Amino acid sequence: MAPVATQETSREQVFNPFYSPSIADDGNDQYKYSNYKPTFPDITWEPLGEVEVTDRGLHADPEKQSLLSAASKTITLTPAIGTEIHGIDLRQLTDRQKDELALLIAERGVVFFRDQEISIHEQLALTRYWGPLHKHATTPVPKEPGLEEVHVVYNDGSRRPDTTSFSKLELWHSDVSYELQPPGPTSLKVITGPETGGDTLWSSGYALYSSLSPGLQQYLEGLSAVHSAVAQADGARAAGLPVRRAPVESVHPVVRVHPVTGWKSIYVNPGFTRRIVGVPKAESDAILAFLFHQISENHDFHVRFKWEPNSIAFWDNRVVTHSATFDFWPATRHALRATPHGERPTSVAEYERGGRLAKDRQLEIWKRQGVAAPVAKTEQGRARGYND
Repeated sequence: MAPVATQETSREQVFNPFYSPSIADDGNDQYKYSNYKPTFPDITWEPLGEVEVTDRGLHADPEKQSLLSAASKTITLTPAIGTEIHGIDLRQLTDRQKDELALLIAERGVVFFRDQEISIHEQLALTRYWGPLHKHATTPVPKEPGLEEVHVVYNDGSRRPDTTSFSKLELWHSDVSYELQPPGPTSLKVITGPETGGDTLWSSGYALYSSLSPGLQQYLEGLSAVHSAVAQADGARAAGLPVRRAPVESVHPVVRVHPVTGWKSIYVNPGFTRRIVGVPKAESDAILAFLFHQISENHDFHVRFKWEPNSIAFWDNRVVTHSATFDFWPATRHALRATPHGERPTSVAEYERGGRLAKDRQLEIWKRQGVAAPVAKTEQGRARGYND
């Protein structure tokens, strides 16, 4: 007797959209961007070594006059994070404007442009200006040869995200934070998207740090955490896909300092951060759970972007986390990412060793505005209306 086909086996496969790479393909060869559909070459890459990176934002005009004067409109999307720029063709940027864009991304966390005809080759060239490009060990690359530095984001009606296999919390991540030198300013261009849904949210690590009490800030500044690629590699193997580079684990500071802004940012994420080094497991679990929930649940730290075809986002993976929404199935969502390496994450102590002072972004903004920072309460509150 033949097995009875279930709804899932007969209609579509289900998957975890984070640790299981997208191998969706509806077979439509007439699709305009079929040459950028995902493929998984069975090749082996050497382990990554250290590379020299100099942040281009260090060369930028702090006022960003060349970039901003060329825009027809600049929109500050939220106080904490996100700027949208209109009227600029990214293909025409000068080196000076690229430097200023790097600085703006560092300050605002993520910067958006719409209606950009920039090709993937031009996108790679622009993003490579900010650092050597990362090649991902497990996620797909385009079918078109010679684009191994491109990370393909692709979902269509042939694979439905299985909400029983993941939680929305674990979708929040900073790209490949497990690498020795995780990414800096990263670009993602959507080339096909649903009419509605498929938004991306970003959460500011600067704002999260600023929201904490001085005592907790100081405690976290002394901690480091393990970031791991193992689950992502295991997800690829479970799907029968090759792992092109052996998975690594790296230890990074829980609070890192951006090399250009000098601002402190929380640097952990639910996707890849596994444990805090040198503290009891219960303490590590509690601290990480608190930070993970703040990343995902505190809307004061967030910006949400509704994509349109030819929209492109640039975000600084050193100081923000992000998460996609998987609310658009069975529509197609297709995007291409270019990801330059940044510097090795710098702790507060390391940054300040040379006489520099790492800063709290919110305090710096209030200072520029002439606003006095809140004074911490030192008087211990008394319980009221309770007797025992």
